[in-house]
Amino acid sequence: MASRKYEQVLRAEAAEETRRRILDAVGQCLREAPTEQPSLGRVAELAKVSRSTIYTDFGSRSGLFDAFVVDLWQRTGLAALGRAVEATNARDHLRDGIRAASRMKGQELAVYRVLHAMDRLDPESAGGAVRHMETDRRAGMQSLAEHLEREGELREGLTVDEAVDVLWVLTSFESLDLLVTGRGHTIDEAIGTLVAMAERAVCRTPGTPAARSRDA
Repeated sequence: MASRKYEQVLRAEAAEETRRRILDAVGQCLREAPTEQPSLGRVAELAKVSRSTIYTDFGSRSGLFDAFVVDLWQRTGLAALGRAVEATNARDHLRDGIRAASRMKGQELAVYRVLHAMDRLDPESAGGAVRHMETDRRAGMQSLAEHLEREGELREGLTVDEAVDVLWVLTSFESLDLLVTGRGHTIDEAIGTLVAMAERAVCRTPGTPAARSRDA
């Protein structure tokens, strides 16, 4: 019985190692050839597995890219982002959320850039993985704007929908990338700029009376 259990552990470890190699191979493809669509054949070659193994582990090309994005999030700071969006204070939610999400992207700037470019040029090329990311981000911006409104922190005259539009732009990958590659800022400098811009754009000026929340 002990021997059988040991063999099961070894098989599980081997399967996880294979999965790790495949996901790492996707990232290598995106970094090495950012202008080319990563082929499953090339991924299989780099991971030293057969194409059938990829289909067995991930089901399809879209399944592979979905798994790659989830792994990318987890490796680059999904836990920190989760803590940030659970902040009870709305301004902390805004500041820490933007910082955490931007640091996630900043750790793999080249990979995120390729994923977004693939989605623009051929939405099916990454199996919808980027659209799934953006759907989650849209929900996050809606939640943040509503949190700011509940606490009376929205700038006077600004609606929740307008705040979502502003936050949507400022938390986009493109905004971070433009500050880093276009303006030459470090990731930390770009994050500081985005946080300050967001706070000025959607939050009431400190010292002014808080707007009445919709729950008041």
